[in-house]
Amino acid sequence: MPLYDETSPVRPGHAFDEPRLLDYLTRRVPGIGQDATVRQFRGGQSNPTFLIRSGDRAFVLRKKPPGALLPSAHAVEREYAVMKALAGTEVPVPAMLHLCEDAEILGTAFYVMEGLEGRVFRDLRLPELSPAERGAIYDTMNRTLAALHSVDWRSIGLEGFGRPTGYVSRQVARWTKAYEATRTHEIGSMDKVMPWLARNVPPGDEDAINHGDFRAENMVFHPTEPRVLGVLDWELATIGHPLPDLAYNCLPWNVTPDFPGIGGLVGLPPEHGIPSEAEYVAAYCERTGRRQIDHWDYYVAFSLFRTAAILQGVHARALQGTASNENALAVGRLAEQAADLAWSAAERDGRP
Repeated sequence: MPLYDETSPVRPGHAFDEPRLLDYLTRRVPGIGQDATVRQFRGGQSNPTFLIRSGDRAFVLRKKPPGALLPSAHAVEREYAVMKALAGTEVPVPAMLHLCEDAEILGTAFYVMEGLEGRVFRDLRLPELSPAERGAIYDTMNRTLAALHSVDWRSIGLEGFGRPTGYVSRQVARWTKAYEATRTHEIGSMDKVMPWLARNVPPGDEDAINHGDFRAENMVFHPTEPRVLGVLDWELATIGHPLPDLAYNCLPWNVTPDFPGIGGLVGLPPEHGIPSEAEYVAAYCERTGRRQIDHWDYYVAFSLFRTAAILQGVHARALQGTASNENALAVGRLAEQAADLAWSAAERDGRP
């Protein structure tokens, strides 16, 4: 789908002084001229994202949302830094063109990158493709994640980008705290899985660039080839253990197709062309030089627990009036479903 078709006019709550922006950019970003137009991408990005068209060229601008923000939230500067550092590696990213940290221009920091025209797959069952094409798309996604986790992050200037040790324990504590802050009712499986995760962190530690939201919807694929043109949405990226990244990427194999936001693969027959979870994990292991992954179900349980905590936060905000009660209850049920699946994964792990 062309980039333009993914956009709409800038929404009132995100409007800014477009002439001032374009005057600023025409003097700093080659290719943006006085004929440039601005539209906003649709969707639920936490960082508002805009398409700038100038002649036959496309540019993408991402900025922090308006209003009061937590100090570490919506850090577009970190997104810019990690993608700029990855340029020239085997991880495909858009070209970073300009970072503006002067809030006087748009009211917040923002950056501009090249716009990538290609395919974005939102239905992970890939119904529009043949079985062979489906397998090829999953294989290139797997190769891209393995390449990311194989990057020597120190050699590309990402010292200080994150704390390379203790990632899993910190994440369990962080999302437990987030869940408790938004708790609206009892979810028995959540109350069981949170302490289980805290006391059963697998031994050993690893460090790699952790994307934090690695999934097909956050990639632009070549219009006709099974090739990733760019990995997007690095808002949660840090330095940390790579296996939670892999487990999150594998969540579709652990939920049903009707699970919103993930689009599960449970129930697909082999002839559909998409590999099984075991085959996908084995391909990742081969590419990263692993013999096996111990306590794989722990990482799946963690990723489902994190999903449940996020959904509970949405549920709590909905009950406060930002969505209808019907939607709030539906999201609340999804949080319980994710928590139940997390506990099921924990039970498969077998540790008390």
